[in-house]
Amino acid sequence: MGQWRGPDGILVEAIILDDRPLLRVTHNIGGRTYLRGYCHNVTELHRHGVDLAELVEDGPLDHPETPGRP
Repeated sequence: MGQWRGPDGILVEAIILDDRPLLRVTHNIGGRTYLRGYCHNVTELHRHGVDLAELVEDGPLDHPETPGRP
């Protein structure tokens, strides 16, 4: 799955919870991580104070390599 970081310690992760794909939004403040909520799709992220334009991919997506490509 993927991870995206936003300003001020926001982290959005694509996860599987109870066999459902979700986006988990957490906020790191002072070395502690707080759960802000779960979203079913990207349009719900704004409810948790996340601006899509400010997110930067943090980890590679979890999909197989394409044969013949480095």
